[in-house]
Amino acid sequence: MARVQLVMPDEDRDRYVEQARREGLSFSAWLRCAARERLEARQSATRFESPAEVREFFRALERMDGPETEPDWSEHLRVLGEARRRGAAPA
Repeated sequence: MARVQLVMPDEDRDRYVEQARREGLSFSAWLRCAARERLEARQSATRFESPAEVREFFRALERMDGPETEPDWSEHLRVLGEARRRGAAPA
């Protein structure tokens, strides 16, 4: 088995060790698991094989239900302003 040395900020190490403890894993096992999960997530993404697949992807998106038009910028700002006044969004 290979040995790997990492350099990281102390506060990151402390957070990772605490999370590993909560999950009942050693720090090494937790790091291996996190790396494996990240690798699997990135490898599972399917890639388009041809320009035709890209075109079909966007055609499928167009067929999905959704609003016919996007709200204009002033509407977005109004909604954000209301949320901030209610305390539902950071200022």
